[in-house]
Amino acid sequence: MPIDAALVGREFPPTTPYEVTQVKVREFAEAIGTSPVDGVVPPTFPIVVAFAAMNDFLADVEADLFRIVHGEQRFAYERPVQVGDVLTATLVVDTLRQIGGNDIIGTTSLIKAADGSVVCRTKSTLIHRSEA
Repeated sequence: MPIDAALVGREFPPTTPYEVTQVKVREFAEAIGTSPVDGVVPPTFPIVVAFAAMNDFLADVEADLFRIVHGEQRFAYERPVQVGDVLTATLVVDTLRQIGGNDIIGTTSLIKAADGSVVCRTKSTLIHRSEA
């Protein structure tokens, strides 16, 4: 079943606040195959919070996770993520089109610190493959 095009422009609620700790940064750095450096947060770390927003969105629209392919990811920073930040992500569906029975979904997640300041924006392209 295709994703409803009426979702374009819809903003989903912010994610549960996520505290950036040195332990979480170390685990992330090791998971992506880099050596962790105390006090330095890898530039792709916001995907942790953005992914939570993406999962909330996919659950809300009842997308079949086995049919999702992550097509693209971009980050635009206002400032670096720092240990001690408490982050949330708010996802908006920017675009939705169907090609060959597949849904091509464009989203933006606004990553904010606890004080409401914008840390970065992430843009994602997801492909929800057809059942055929």
